[in-house]
Amino acid sequence: MTRRTPTLAALIGFAAFSLATPAAAQDGEERGWTLTVGAGAQVYPKYPGADSLGVNPLPIIDLRREGDPLSFEAPDEGWGFGFLGNDSVFNFGPAIAFQNKRKDEDVGAAVGNVGFTVEAGAFAEVNISENFRLRAEGRRGLGGHDGWIGDISADLVLRDRDTYVFSIGPRARISDDNYQDSYFSVTPAVATATGLPAYDAGGGFHAVGVVAGLTYMLNRNWGLYGYAGYDRLVGDAADSPIVRTYGSRNQYSAGLGLFYSFNVGKLF
Repeated sequence: MTRRTPTLAALIGFAAFSLATPAAAQDGEERGWTLTVGAGAQVYPKYPGADSLGVNPLPIIDLRREGDPLSFEAPDEGWGFGFLGNDSVFNFGPAIAFQNKRKDEDVGAAVGNVGFTVEAGAFAEVNISENFRLRAEGRRGLGGHDGWIGDISADLVLRDRDTYVFSIGPRARISDDNYQDSYFSVTPAVATATGLPAYDAGGGFHAVGVVAGLTYMLNRNWGLYGYAGYDRLVGDAADSPIVRTYGSRNQYSAGLGLFYSFNVGKLF
């Protein structure tokens, strides 16, 4: 599961959100804004196909119109904002995600380093009803794996306007040859150095899974955010000698954080 680098994503998101939503002020001219800030910790695989988890910070930030219901965002989606607004049945916009680097010592064998990757692309989603959303996201790696990766998701969203937002749904993840070569292929040179069989992973679906998230207000200002996810590698990724020898087909993730929400008046 590709992960956002939360601190950077939050800073970019806060700035871009303020630039992307001036029209919203016309609809809520008398309303201010509610800012949410918080922090926690999250664990997820050190690299795609790893059998060990890394512990990472989980900053939490959100900005919404005062009086609007709690925001929904799936835990594993790339950062982005919709051009058509949160109330639109159909929406689309940019999506950015980040993938940590993989080093030989992370794997335990000289299978090749993969640099830190910025993944930039776009998403499109359809809110079929108040409680059900479909979303597709595609991103291109800039540096690092230099491949294309996409996520297809469906989320059941249950909410109490000012108390909680809970979501859960299946995932299918697809990638091209460049992405799969970076993490799952074994070149002849690597085969000679490690004793692994040479292997050429092709593009296609590389994982399926499920993700759940919860935002819960403890009182007027304080709340908890948590998520849990599971991906199962499939196809050529699952058959990779790197995964079978040094990694795992099972990819787990989870995070928990505490946040504080407060009104900040009119910002724009």
